[in-house]
Amino acid sequence: MMRRFGEPPESGRTYTLRTGAYAILPVGDGLLLTHQEAPEPEVQLPGGGVDPGESPVQALIREVFEETGWRIARPTRLGAYRRFTYMPEYDLWAEKLCLIYMALPVVQYGDPIEPDHTALWMSIPEAAETLANTGDRDFVLRFASRNSVFQKRG
Repeated sequence: MMRRFGEPPESGRTYTLRTGAYAILPVGDGLLLTHQEAPEPEVQLPGGGVDPGESPVQALIREVFEETGWRIARPTRLGAYRRFTYMPEYDLWAEKLCLIYMALPVVQYGDPIEPDHTALWMSIPEAAETLANTGDRDFVLRFASRNSVFQKRG
């Protein structure tokens, strides 16, 4: 059974399945993230919804570019989780199927083209405390624990 993060689904409410692809983007000892100003200011893993006719990897490449201005290489799927949430920008109650990838940011072409998004760099510990949703935080911590460069140096 797939892990669920966040609030459980509300009894009697209809949810629309929304598949999205999101990236952990390591460089050095930090991560490339995105800050979204609206509808609520929050730090997120770059990524978003898979459009009709698009593969999750195609969506990931497009969304990371739109939200950060960076092109990525070598996306590798790490896993997936579900969360049930209201998406005010779509006026939609969604069952989000979040596909998490690791990829390498290789070239920055400019600022994000998606409105209200800003690219930012953050350390793993800071990201683990700052990311808006618990599923993203869990994947970042698990990724860091498997990659010695991110483990605390004593």
